[in-house]
Amino acid sequence: MSTNEGRFSGKVALVTGASRGMGAEIAKKLAAGGAEFIGVHYGSNRDAALKVVEEIKALGSKAVALEADLNTGITGAKKLWASFEDAVRSEIGSVHLDILINNAGIAPAVSFEETSIETFEDVININLKAPYFLTQEASPFIRNGGRIINMSTGFTRVAGPMNTIYAASKGAIETLTLALAPHFASKGITVNAVRPGVTDTDMNKDWLANPEARAGAASASVFGRVGNVKDVADVVVFVASEEARWVTGQFIDATGGNHL
Repeated sequence: MSTNEGRFSGKVALVTGASRGMGAEIAKKLAAGGAEFIGVHYGSNRDAALKVVEEIKALGSKAVALEADLNTGITGAKKLWASFEDAVRSEIGSVHLDILINNAGIAPAVSFEETSIETFEDVININLKAPYFLTQEASPFIRNGGRIINMSTGFTRVAGPMNTIYAASKGAIETLTLALAPHFASKGITVNAVRPGVTDTDMNKDWLANPEARAGAASASVFGRVGNVKDVADVVVFVASEEARWVTGQFIDATGGNHL
């Protein structure tokens, strides 16, 4: 038996940005662990989201693809929660949530001087406003012993001159994580952030295709390689599990020891 098998039995989860990359891998690992129902959020790639849903169903869990444009910030977050409520009520008969993974995000590589108002607002809407207000909407429905996991970045620990607004948005997410941990503690709900480093995902595939850039990214890790989605998803799944019940308000580094 896999050590993951059954650890999420009966759990209801919502994963944002789950049509591909880390979000998709996290959602499938929750399914492999026996989750009852998983909301698979996507922004625009419906076909990819539906493929993830089918893979989840093949693992024995119920799942629904949920479209919402988080670039609209509060509006998108409220739309996503309303869609999730309808879906989970239809699938299992009641509205509750055990695991919320705020994974959706964008990371434009742009210098401080070249950051436009439009780019600034896009990043803040998707990376900060959306998870803030989605968590607020979900809050009354998260069951005792639940998990809230926010995806951060290693750029909150190491300077990223070409990722200033991205790093700033994730710094805010970490501060939010810390502030919410005591807020939810009375129900045994943990609130943590996971910090990926450079990871081989669609978001990074273009620049990682350059051999010199890839070699530079690999050299930043003490392990001498670029991370993959399983490296990060395994950490997230641990934080979402019962085994992590005594961990809250923390920023878990999953960068592969970048710049140590």
